[in-house]
Amino acid sequence: MHEQLVRLITQKVKLSDKERDLCVQYFEPVSYPKNQVLEEEGKVPGYLYFVISGFVRLFHYNDKGDEITSHINCPPGFITSYTNFIDQTRSEENLESITECELLRITKTHLDLLTQQSPAFKDFSILVFQQSLSYNEKRSKELATLSAEERYLKLINEQPEILHHVPMQYIASFLGMNPKSLSRIRRQIIK
Repeated sequence: MHEQLVRLITQKVKLSDKERDLCVQYFEPVSYPKNQVLEEEGKVPGYLYFVISGFVRLFHYNDKGDEITSHINCPPGFITSYTNFIDQTRSEENLESITECELLRITKTHLDLLTQQSPAFKDFSILVFQQSLSYNEKRSKELATLSAEERYLKLINEQPEILHHVPMQYIASFLGMNPKSLSRIRRQIIK
């Protein structure tokens, strides 16, 4: 299971054999069934996850008790409540498997050891963090400036696999709309 992680890392930085072994040592393979909560709100996130297969989402509850999906991860990629994981503070988000998932996970302690022992992985971690910041800024801007239909079309173009594996209510929430609005937009696009 570690091959995808190593492949992703080596696209960005050069890893020595020792550094590859450290990745295998510190990243633990795990599998989860569909609809399993991996990390709960109100607790410090225990792990940073690397998605090998399947789909995972971050969500929280608004003041009305509705689930708001803030992130959907397509493989391969990292997911956790980043700020809370890094700062080791309680998260207001839940992390849940949408489908059956194969993941690699690493604790904050092991991540710190890995970045101390591997200059290449430290460089890679910085790149992942920068990409996460950039993604969140871009997503915030799109939610504020694009119409609901434009956000849906962008999702179709950039991440079509989500449409085949993720329930519509999660997609609607992720796009900042209710399921009825998403259904109306989908019908208009099909015409």
